[in-house]
Amino acid sequence: MNLNLEKINGCTVLFIKEERIDAHNSGELKEAILHLIERGDVNIIAQLEQVRFIDSSGLGALLSGYKNAAARSGKLALANMQQQVLSMFELTRLNRVFDIYADLNEAFDNEA
Repeated sequence: MNLNLEKINGCTVLFIKEERIDAHNSGELKEAILHLIERGDVNIIAQLEQVRFIDSSGLGALLSGYKNAAARSGKLALANMQQQVLSMFELTRLNRVFDIYADLNEAFDNEA
């Protein structure tokens, strides 16, 4: 999975550079998020601008990261979500679990 990390305004921004998060690569995403949390990066913003499709395993990977961050008094927020991906979060009602922001500036204003 193609991921980039950047520390910005006290948050770790996880740039997901994939068009799909599905059964093929969701395990890698779950492991990457868990690794960040275990090393102490518990305030994470996943930037999903390039993601055009997410399935239940991708949703599960993000939810696992959310729960692990919360267990360490942190947070996993989402930003730059395309409409078709946002629709999956709305369909599964996960938009009520995650803080979802239109862009990184809005995320920083609310998270930092």
